[in-house]
Amino acid sequence: MSDEVAPEPGMLLLASPDLLDPNFVDTVVLLLDVSEDGALGVVLNRPSVVPVGEVLGDWGDVVEEPEVLFQGGPVSTDGALAVAEALPGGQDAAGFQPVWEGLGLLDLDTPAELVEGTVHRLRIFAGYAGWGAGQLQAEIAEGSWYVVPADRDDVFTGDTGGLWRSVMRRQPGDLALHVTRPADPEMN
Repeated sequence: MSDEVAPEPGMLLLASPDLLDPNFVDTVVLLLDVSEDGALGVVLNRPSVVPVGEVLGDWGDVVEEPEVLFQGGPVSTDGALAVAEALPGGQDAAGFQPVWEGLGLLDLDTPAELVEGTVHRLRIFAGYAGWGAGQLQAEIAEGSWYVVPADRDDVFTGDTGGLWRSVMRRQPGDLALHVTRPADPEMN
């Protein structure tokens, strides 16, 4: 399926068993931007132990449980990206840049009081995953990633440890069979 579905904003990348890069083993990445110049996304299933409130003050009161920063990827880990689900009409709010079906990036420089009442859910990521021109397509072609549709609840799930399996389980056909793979096939 991964070679049939084009990567685009709002799609998920699921790391295949062949992907051995420690930055991405067993990850689920939400794509936020895909163009001829490259792609950008955030890892959804790597919560850190750092409370958002310790780093970003008032934003700690707004984020979805768990109220920690997520490790969004290996690029620019000293910066933060906020992914938010807008309430109806909230897509036009100050600092909100729509990405896909009510989800968007929220500018953390926007005063929190301007965001109040416009956002349903919010998660903040330290860093991001990025690919240069053609790089992601090459990694998909070599079998490193499965490209699958996202569900908005994937972005805000509290069960980050089970996210990869949960997303894989709902896939059609043979792709869902990967859920049953042992962690180390040599031990099977």
